[in-house]
Amino acid sequence: MNTQVGISPQFYLTAPARCPYLPGHMERKVFTHLIGPKAPEINDLLTQGGFRRSQNIAYRPACERCQACISVRILVNEFEPTKSMRRVLATNDDVIATELEAEPSSEQFTLFRRYLDHRHQQGGMSEMTVLDYAMMVEDTHVNTRVIEYRERVEGSGIGKQGQLLGVALTDVMTDGTSMVYSFYDPELEKRSFGTYMILDHIRTAKQRGLPHVYLGYWVRGSKKMTYKVRFQPQEHLLPAGWTRFDPSLYEEDV
Repeated sequence: MNTQVGISPQFYLTAPARCPYLPGHMERKVFTHLIGPKAPEINDLLTQGGFRRSQNIAYRPACERCQACISVRILVNEFEPTKSMRRVLATNDDVIATELEAEPSSEQFTLFRRYLDHRHQQGGMSEMTVLDYAMMVEDTHVNTRVIEYRERVEGSGIGKQGQLLGVALTDVMTDGTSMVYSFYDPELEKRSFGTYMILDHIRTAKQRGLPHVYLGYWVRGSKKMTYKVRFQPQEHLLPAGWTRFDPSLYEEDV
């Protein structure tokens, strides 16, 4: 297989596999390789076209009888946190976010394993080793950053702060940021840390003048994905293009 990506990348189709979100469904994906000097430009275009990145692969669903997976992006400049989101921000006022190069650490992996063992014991990532984690972080040809979230330690100065609470693997693009994968301490229920990390990405995107935060796929009918439509306003990628989402039209799904 030729994996050299030029201006026009080659696309491939996976074999059918069990859908991880909707019981009784099968999924297929179309994918291409993101390598070489054009990878950042291609990643931008494909993300805007509904693709997601995993290592050096860009993919999107290509299921024959199902269109439940819908790409979501938050409209950063119009976003205003709800009352409950403001409480989340206040609760996590003691958290410091540090943006780093896409390099893994043993501390990150320890937290990653705790997160998987608590939240995704039966998922496709449940058997990932330290080498698998390193590849997930390092195998990128685009502008990828690791954001570490730590407890603030008073008087510690610049540099590492306290306990590592969460990590986000994020691509920085020309029109926004894309949250590739994030994980956090599973004992932080009272902090609503997953919500907090999304709110922090909205804040940093706005500071950079970037109009979007891409959240990946909202899967209609999957309860584990309902959190994504809480961040309004947002757009969904439909056959007619990016369309402003109206939650009232999908009350049974949100």
